Amino acid sequence: MNLEAVFHTFPVIQSDTISLQKIEDRHLDAVYDIYSNDRVFEYCGIIPKHNKKTVQSMIGHFERDWNKRQRIKWGIFSHDGTDQPVGIMEAFDFSPRVNMVTIGYFLAEKHWGQGLATSAVQALTAFLFEEAGVNRIQAEVMPPNERSKKVLLKNGFMKEGTLRQAAFWSGKGVIDLEIYSVLKQL
Repeated sequence: MNLEAVFHTFPVIQSDTISLQKIEDRHLDAVYDIYSNDRVFEYCGIIPKHNKKTVQSMIGHFERDWNKRQRIKWGIFSHDGTDQPVGIMEAFDFSPRVNMVTIGYFLAEKHWGQGLATSAVQALTAFLFEEAGVNRIQAEVMPPNERSKKVLLKNGFMKEGTLRQAAFWSGKGVIDLEIYSVLKQL
């Protein structure tokens, strides 16, 4: 695993329809719109944030976590001419020994159903396989989250199984999780 590809210089990832870029303070309003929407986090272990100052602090935490080489969060930017993120993509739990990473993503509600999450996962998967040398990419999904499961399946992930009562997610309590993964080497 080449962690330098992820943590040396902040990577910008491009596809035909989206780009994954660093979230900056100037994106506060768009990031707040995402994090303050309860529906966006219905199936996530994140409690929505209804305080703009809290979201502003979070943007600083994104930078801190990247500097600590623990997690990277990108803004998902659509190539529709706007300069504001329409969603968040992240990679975390890097495991060099196993050569795997976990990903997560969520979009502003007004951008659901446009294929942007599918494009973002496709772009990140290609980057992690080709540039970072990762062999296994996985995602954890709450069983009722049909939209997220479709995004993963469209990108070649396969369902490995259900972990029953296996995680505690903020605002959700103890939950079941379905594990999806894709391997570079089959």
